[in-house]
Amino acid sequence: MLDNQQNEINEMEAGGEETAANETAQTEVPQDAGEQNPSNDELNTLKELLSQKETESKELMERLQRLAAEYDNFRKRTQREKEKIYSETVSEVVASFLPIVDNLERALKAAEDEESKGLKEGVTLIFRQLSDILAKLGVKPIEAVGAEFDPQYHNAVMHVEDEQYGHNIIVEEFQKGYIYKDEIVIRHSMVKVAN
Repeated sequence: MLDNQQNEINEMEAGGEETAANETAQTEVPQDAGEQNPSNDELNTLKELLSQKETESKELMERLQRLAAEYDNFRKRTQREKEKIYSETVSEVVASFLPIVDNLERALKAAEDEESKGLKEGVTLIFRQLSDILAKLGVKPIEAVGAEFDPQYHNAVMHVEDEQYGHNIIVEEFQKGYIYKDEIVIRHSMVKVAN
């Protein structure tokens, strides 16, 4: 009985080896000259996917860089617009109280006689305070008398022929002009120009 069982085991082992050999032969695919094995197909597919992802990654990076540049431009443009609005606002506010400055200057000229010495001192203090405030805001008077006429800063309301002065020289200022930060003319100087 033992011999029979031993024979059956031997036959099963021999049959198992044949079965394993048959399965191995079936899984091996013969390579033809025109065909690639499945691992090469998978490799080519992965290479194509990698190439696509690299292209997508480059496109996304370029979009991100463009977006960052657009944001930076937007931030700079907004800052410039904000500064411009501030400058225009200051100019409008200053322009609204320049007539007061003019009247103070006229009062100072009228108070030059000795009888109104107290009035002159009071008006002088007020005028000095107002001038200091304007200077802190970046507003200063436009130089006129003795300077060459410049239509960007001066408004000629009179013209005289006088050999004593050069060509296009301002000889008299009727009303002071003011400029903000040496860029924005708040009010042009009204002047008399010679020659």
